Amino acid sequence: MTLDGTNTWLLSEPGSDLAAVVDPGPLDEAHLRRVVDLAEQQGKRIALTLLTHGHADHAEGAARFAELTGSPVRALDPALRLGEEGLHGGQRLDVGGLDLRVVGTPGHTSDSLTFHLPADGAILTGDTVLGRGTTMVAHPDGRLGDYLDSLRRLHAMAAEHGVRTVLPGHGPVLADALGAVDYYLAHRAARLAQVETAVEAGCRTAPEVVARVYADVDPALWPAAELSVRAQLTYLEDRGLI
Repeated sequence: MTLDGTNTWLLSEPGSDLAAVVDPGPLDEAHLRRVVDLAEQQGKRIALTLLTHGHADHAEGAARFAELTGSPVRALDPALRLGEEGLHGGQRLDVGGLDLRVVGTPGHTSDSLTFHLPADGAILTGDTVLGRGTTMVAHPDGRLGDYLDSLRRLHAMAAEHGVRTVLPGHGPVLADALGAVDYYLAHRAARLAQVETAVEAGCRTAPEVVARVYADVDPALWPAAELSVRAQLTYLEDRGLI
C-alpha cells in the first residue's frame, strides 16, 4: 500500500537556517529522529511541519515530531493541527525565504493538499499522485468528482505554470509531471468505463465489480480497489449513468 514507505520531505531555501518538513510519517521514533538529525547536520532548524492529509502513514508521527522540533503542525483538518494556524488552498507560506504555495487537491481524501515549489517547478502531491502506480479514492471521505477536478488542476499547473517535477508521498520522484497527470486522467477514464461495463454485465455490488475489473491485480490490493470502486459507483450513480 505504501510502495517503498512514506516519503518525508525536508525543504529549505539555500543559505537559510530554517526548514519545513512535509509528512513526518508514521509514529516511528527512529525515523522522526533521523529527520531531525539530518536537518541539524545541515545547520537547519525545523520551523514548520506540514501535512498533505491525515492518513496515519503520513500524519501519525506529527505530534511526536512537533515535540522533538518545537514546530507547529499545520494541516487542512483542524483535528491534525498543533498551533493556531491551519492550511487552505491559495495560501503562500514563507519559510526562511522558501516560497511554498498551498493547492487544494481533495479526492483521495477530503483534506488532501498539494504543496507547490514554484522556484523548482515542483509539486509535493502526497497521495494525489504517486511515484509508481495509481492511488485510491478513499470512499466515503474521498470523492471521485473532487479527485478528477484536482487532477485537472494539477494538469493546468503542469501545462501552463512550469510544473515539471512530482515529489510524491510514496515511490520515486517523477520528472514528467504533465505525463504523470495525463496518465492518471486516462487511467481514471478507463476504470470508469470498465466499472460501467461491469454493472451492465450484471455486477451489483462493489466486491463483484472488483473481482471482474481488477482480476489481473494482486488480490491483496482488492480492499483498496473496493474503496475506489465504491467511489466510482457513487460518481456514476450521482450522474445518472448507471
